[in-house]
Amino acid sequence: MEYFNFIGFACKCFVRTALVIINNIYCIPTYVVWMVMIFPLKKYHPELYWKIEGHFFHWLLAMVSMWSWSAGYDIVEMGDDIRTCLEDRTLVIANHQSTADVPLLMATFNTKKNVLPNLMWIMDRIFKYTNFGIVSIIHQDFFIVSGKDRRGESLQALVKHLRASYIPLRRKWMVLFPEGGFLRKRRETSQQFAMKNNLPVLQHVSLPRVGALQTIVDVVGPVSASIMGNNNAADMRSAIEAAEACSDELSWVLDITIAYPEGKPLDLGAIVTGYRKPCKTFLFYRLFRCTEVPRDHEAMAKWLYDRFAEKERMLDAYYKTGQFPCHEFSSSPIPPTEVSQDCLRFAILHLFFITSTYIHFQLLSYVVSYFWY
Repeated sequence: MEYFNFIGFACKCFVRTALVIINNIYCIPTYVVWMVMIFPLKKYHPELYWKIEGHFFHWLLAMVSMWSWSAGYDIVEMGDDIRTCLEDRTLVIANHQSTADVPLLMATFNTKKNVLPNLMWIMDRIFKYTNFGIVSIIHQDFFIVSGKDRRGESLQALVKHLRASYIPLRRKWMVLFPEGGFLRKRRETSQQFAMKNNLPVLQHVSLPRVGALQTIVDVVGPVSASIMGNNNAADMRSAIEAAEACSDELSWVLDITIAYPEGKPLDLGAIVTGYRKPCKTFLFYRLFRCTEVPRDHEAMAKWLYDRFAEKERMLDAYYKTGQFPCHEFSSSPIPPTEVSQDCLRFAILHLFFITSTYIHFQLLSYVVSYFWY
């Protein structure tokens, strides 16, 4: 009996992996082809081009959402009600535990209207060379370079990217993992740094890095915060008028605490193959107005450290008791709500990408035969 169970399990993993590979084959290339076909719009009607691209980007990420959903890896939302910030410029910060974090966030955002089409990911440069890298390049996500030696250069590149892409393209949300890497890789270094600098020694998260947050707030943070204490009335008035004339600045910081069952993170392999048993991953939301984030570097570092120390307490309580201390960290928490995906929408998107791939292949065959023969 165990032998047959193993064979069935292996077959399931193989079939899921094959389907995910095929899914990539008929989705990503056709996305690229569509973007090439509508490329003239980028010059003559850029607003329409980026609106179309945003929808295609959302549809691709919906495919990734389907992978975790079909494996039975459900997501439960808790904490603050985030409907307030869905249409506003929002910086998302989250703890980073494994390769499953991003697909699960995609699955969560997939159900939120207008989030994924207008979202910018800040991710490690290594993802630029994955199968999804070409999509992120076209969508103009930002690839950050890790490493202490390249940190200053990378933050300067982030400044340029925010000014050249995030603001002009009117992106709304951006996602940042302040820890700068997976927990298992960062924990030991983080704890050593904490002991040397009289900071909290954390087990379930690592100490965050402040540079990217500082850069983002400096570039697209509230103008009103940057002019506090300015005694020049004329400068203050012109700055306020400039802020009111545009909507470039961030309004919210959404702090997401990702909690896997028993503190055992899923990974991309599990999402693709489904080798882990179905389970629920909890996302605890805390929503802060961007004006609450200090602009001074030391004060900002303390603010961010405090958020991760609170994540530590939340996760410790959850792992020990199976319950989040909701009321301690949210004044009016929403009841635990399971994220519900739309099966019909998944089916329609599959049909669209498969049909598009067939049409593009036929067109390519016609062009090749025309010039070849």
